Amino acid sequence: MADHYEVLGVVRDATADQIKKAYRRLARELHPDVNPGADSEERFKAVTHAYEVLSDADSRRQYDMGGQDPFGGSGFGGFGDIFDTFFGGGGQRGPRSRAERGQDALLRVEMTLEEVVFGAEKSIEVDTAVLCNTCEGSCCRPGTTLTVCDVCRGAGQIQRQVRSLLGNVMTSQPCGACRGFGQVIQDPCVDCRGQGRVRARRTIDLAVPAGVEDGLRLQLSGQGEVGFAGGPNGDLYVDIAVQEHDVFGRAGDDLTATVEVPLHDAVLGGFAKIQTFDGEIEIEVASGQQTGDIITVKGKGVTRLRASGRGDLKIAVQVLTPTKLDSKQKEIFRSLAKLRKADSIKLVKHHHGFFAGKRR
Repeated sequence: MADHYEVLGVVRDATADQIKKAYRRLARELHPDVNPGADSEERFKAVTHAYEVLSDADSRRQYDMGGQDPFGGSGFGGFGDIFDTFFGGGGQRGPRSRAERGQDALLRVEMTLEEVVFGAEKSIEVDTAVLCNTCEGSCCRPGTTLTVCDVCRGAGQIQRQVRSLLGNVMTSQPCGACRGFGQVIQDPCVDCRGQGRVRARRTIDLAVPAGVEDGLRLQLSGQGEVGFAGGPNGDLYVDIAVQEHDVFGRAGDDLTATVEVPLHDAVLGGFAKIQTFDGEIEIEVASGQQTGDIITVKGKGVTRLRASGRGDLKIAVQVLTPTKLDSKQKEIFRSLAKLRKADSIKLVKHHHGFFAGKRR
């Protein structure tokens, strides 16, 4: 890239007035109305770019220190508007599309823990913008069409000649009559009032996969609002909220629960039937079972979201100590205590609560 000072023909310690005078002289000399030709046009772009960098104190200081040209870029992309002004590029971009992408939507869906374990089909209703069935997004009354704007003649922009320090130049601006669309709606659809969409309530069938967690956000592409003038739909985002269960909890892919075991069953052992999400199952309480012991039932936990199989059902044992004993029952325990004289009350190593992780 050529040195900006050389492009303007000034020394590096030139004053702001000297830089401005050099730019005005070169701009008049190289202006396409005065000196047409591809070479002059490229030089004019370089002169304009150099002036924009050096006329601003901060950008000039950064440039002098060897920093990146703050307005640089291939083809002087940072000066597209300036070049459009001088060379009429703005009028060549054409009209803008009337159709716009619809907005995204966010919903909250509640699920039970059982639905999380196996997955669920949900039907959710949403008030949204849908395509107008009357005009099918054209915005016009059936039987009519868009009309070419008689102000810009379909260009979407109008050109005006203005005076500047470089003389008379042409500028391009969006057409105010058609708002830059190039076409106007002479006879709008009465149902959507010329918007191509209407408000309606939709029912969306949502297949929630098993294993989702509370707070997970699902994205449904193209299920959001339809855009203006029949533009593409936005996306629908669904936040999952899992309800707490009275009996079961969740720890990763495992289900957790607590079972109360009478003292005599904890001592002698036995079997018990419990109701789970898979129906009634039988568990074994081993002889000598202690409070805090975990009974694991394989494959009866939560279905893994991104893998095959299911987690486990982990059941914490809570031994119940009887509180209301009659005289005969108390005598039995006294007899047991005499037989187990070695047992005594003492402090033991601290244990964390059920299912709690180890301290770090």
